[in-house]
Amino acid sequence: MLSQGSHGRDFGVDTAAIRRAYLDYHRLHGHAVIARASLVPREDPTTLFTGSGMQPLLPYLLGAPHPAGDRLVDSQTCLRAEDIDEVGDTRHTTFFEMLGNWSLGAYFKAEQIERLFTFLVDHLRLDPSRLYATAFAGAPRWRIPRDDESASLWVRLFATKGIVTPPVEAGDAERAAATGIGDAHVLFYDESQCWWSRSGPPSTMPEGEPGGPDSEVFYEFPQVPHDPSFGAHCHPHCDCGRFIEIGNSVFMQYLRTSDGFVELPRRNVDFGAGLERLAMAVTDTADMFQTDLLRPLVDAVTDWSGSRHGARRAEPDWSITRMPGVPGEHDTLTAARVIADHARAVVFLAADGVVPSNTAQGYVMRRFARRAIRQGLSLGIESDLLAGLVPVVVDAYCGAYPELATAGPEIQTTLGQEEALFRRTLSRGVREFGRLTATGGLTGDAVFTLFDTFGFPPELSVEEAGRTGVGVDGAWRERFTARMAEQKQRSKTASAGLFKGGLADHSEATTRLHTATHLLYKALRLVLGEHVVQRGSNITPERLRFDFSHPAKLTRGELDEVERIVNEQIDRDWPMVRRELPTATAFGEGALGAFGDRYGETVQVYTAGDPDGEWYSNEICGGPHVAHTGVLGRFQVVKEESSSSGVRRIRAVLR
Repeated sequence: MLSQGSHGRDFGVDTAAIRRAYLDYHRLHGHAVIARASLVPREDPTTLFTGSGMQPLLPYLLGAPHPAGDRLVDSQTCLRAEDIDEVGDTRHTTFFEMLGNWSLGAYFKAEQIERLFTFLVDHLRLDPSRLYATAFAGAPRWRIPRDDESASLWVRLFATKGIVTPPVEAGDAERAAATGIGDAHVLFYDESQCWWSRSGPPSTMPEGEPGGPDSEVFYEFPQVPHDPSFGAHCHPHCDCGRFIEIGNSVFMQYLRTSDGFVELPRRNVDFGAGLERLAMAVTDTADMFQTDLLRPLVDAVTDWSGSRHGARRAEPDWSITRMPGVPGEHDTLTAARVIADHARAVVFLAADGVVPSNTAQGYVMRRFARRAIRQGLSLGIESDLLAGLVPVVVDAYCGAYPELATAGPEIQTTLGQEEALFRRTLSRGVREFGRLTATGGLTGDAVFTLFDTFGFPPELSVEEAGRTGVGVDGAWRERFTARMAEQKQRSKTASAGLFKGGLADHSEATTRLHTATHLLYKALRLVLGEHVVQRGSNITPERLRFDFSHPAKLTRGELDEVERIVNEQIDRDWPMVRRELPTATAFGEGALGAFGDRYGETVQVYTAGDPDGEWYSNEICGGPHVAHTGVLGRFQVVKEESSSSGVRRIRAVLR
């Protein structure tokens, strides 16, 4: 139990204590604590980032057995880049932690709802009179009944705390805003609010997809007045900020068929709770950025802002609950919130092996980093913003995620290099923005110039237009895309003849160098650390070229050790064993893949050694390879250099 008492308590609970309490509570109830998954999903080609605690567990929710059992709990770091434009108010972030527990057929509604209520009220000491629960109103068209079981459970649990609350039909958010909810604490919402499947409500689900009703828990902040622009009446799904969702139990019990829905033979529970939102409730603050994981970042930014202006700090106005519509002095807090959120995001992305680039996850990371730097410039912070915030993030999270402390110096180097790169062109880019838009609005050609010459992510240019009151051409994206395609076509010739995997051909010499690349990759990870991830390769009959993530130039000693390890493995004459495995099995065995590659249901895995005994390297690869490493000859690095920010390049030969 965290404390005694109620709101206004002085026991100093922190967010880390909430995380520990949640994991310990579920461990005592038979759940296995599982490690967080990477922010970069390994087996889901449909998305760039892990956006929920459920996402890495989807195969097990669909029926595969989990090695840790049928009761699971974790705290999962998540990233939702689509929320970037919402960041700046009191309750939206792109990066967050999701506390989650799952039943893979072990228990269902009664145990889940009762245990959740006990945790919230008896362990976190939340005021039950400020809790509100929802249940599914049913879908008559699909013959899916109302979830009376969940509603009845909530009614009974509220009654144990002296709260008599018959359930009320709220309908959808629009109806609830028009009619209100009275004194009810248990509400039926329709499928637009209280149904979950990957495809959305029942009407959009394809045949064979599972789904089910969900039951949310909201916490009321009475100190936040209702904003009538969101409707005449406030209710849990109102977006004015008075109610905050702090948890959601999804009951996966139905399967879509050709003519409707049937009950699943195994019913699962998927629960998620935003850790930062729980911290808001426990500390009774309606502003997420005043909780202990985010407030130090906001304070650091405002301190640095004040020092740049000759004062101790630019004290933010914490009364600002939403992003202002026009720029002004009161934007300090908005900018600080954006920087705080984006700093967390880029630190965790770097810890998971992402480096800023112009593609895939690296592009989103670069956009976050450069957006934060631009916001910092508006506060007078002209250097060392991101690298300076790395220790603040590490200090807040290293207790739960010790990998941050280990990787901290490398993360500082990566983000420092990205900031230095952008700042070299930032001031000139801002001036060029003014010149390009002086006689009209922002066009796609201008967006392309700012991106190509000054490194402005396209969205940053559009944001700059909004900040300065410049109009934006409605067709800017189409024109920008066309200019990018023209540029790509012009630069395409160098790689036109490459085979898959970076091989120029399948000759014997190229095959030997390709096999040596596997030995090199593993050696780099042994010498430099597991942050090393393949970023690209190009192999000809004369040499191999291998790009990999690493923030600094390799020393002569490091290169010598890499060469020694590779030649040692050549001398051991390992057999190169090819296997075709399910993708999940391959990753479960620790097989390495190329960063950003998307894989099907099965993959080829090449192992240097015996997969069932002693082996050296294990990689997903399409081949071809030699039969034994002993035929490769002597491996020698001929050049090591920078490829791009945070990426090094090695050229090597076989003598």
